[in-house]
Amino acid sequence: MPDHCPGAANIRTPTLAIKKCPQCGEEVELFSNDISIKCRCGFVVYNDIASCVQWCKHAKECVGEEMYKKLMIQKNVPAERK
Repeated sequence: MPDHCPGAANIRTPTLAIKKCPQCGEEVELFSNDISIKCRCGFVVYNDIASCVQWCKHAKECVGEEMYKKLMIQKNVPAERK
C-alpha cells in the first residue's frame, strides 16, 4: 500500500483535517492526500477512503484488492466496474 494517495497528484493544495484517535483520543493531523497516520499510541488512523474508492482509478492499488472489494460491496457498487 502506498504511503500517500496516488490519485491526488492533480490536487494542488492538500487540506488538513484534525481527527481524534479512536484508541486514545489524541488529536492527529491527516492531510487529504494521506491514506493513514500513526498516532503516538501506535494506532493507525485512516482517512475517509470509502468515497474516493468509488471513482479513483488507483483505488485497488491504494487500499488493496480485499479492502477494495469490501468497500465496493458496502457502497453497492459492482467490484468489477470499468
